[in-house]
Amino acid sequence: MTENETLNSPDYNVPDELKGAIGITTIDRLYNWGRRSSVWPMMFGLACCAIEMIATAASRYDLARFGMEVMRPSPRQSDLMIVAGTVTKKMIPSIVRLYNQMPEPKYVVAMGACASGGGPFKEGYNVVAGVDKFIPVDVYIPGCPPTPQALLAGLIKLQEKIDKESIRKVRWYRKGADSVEIPVPVLGPDVMDPRRYQEIKHLAAQQPAGPAEASAPHAGKA
Repeated sequence: MTENETLNSPDYNVPDELKGAIGITTIDRLYNWGRRSSVWPMMFGLACCAIEMIATAASRYDLARFGMEVMRPSPRQSDLMIVAGTVTKKMIPSIVRLYNQMPEPKYVVAMGACASGGGPFKEGYNVVAGVDKFIPVDVYIPGCPPTPQALLAGLIKLQEKIDKESIRKVRWYRKGADSVEIPVPVLGPDVMDPRRYQEIKHLAAQQPAGPAEASAPHAGKA
């Protein structure tokens, strides 16, 4: 199928003599075509998966074919976050802060087993079992680490998702819509999500008193 046939495919009858001169399409398809072909990933990596991401941008795999070779050093100039590597509890507050600074529309790719679900470190005391517990993820890429080909396949899936979006339905294009800011997790003895404070307080109130708390009133009477 030629490019003109692709443009004129949505139920428009264009005379054969004009197919080479004009193209009829929708605003959504034209708008999404421009966005899918100029995604700017953030220059951001966490662990060994970042090495595979770097290899994808090198000459052998040539990420420039997809218009994604411009990796921006600032989240305010990026619309794609590739979470490449192990997400630790110490790092998740910074990841959420970077995500909040990215302009809409923005997308997240969880690259590798660690970013998707914790990987081999899932039961570790300092590892978050999946970055999607704090920020929304659009595409998951399996592997430990995934190959550059797998990352390219995941980015193609992201392009397919962008192709299906409509500016009439997406939240970020609606009149008066603001970017949804995610509360930054608090790192203390453990990482705590501010969105779960009420749930944590409720669970703490249901816990039985410990030995020290139970003996404290008796100690005061003695």
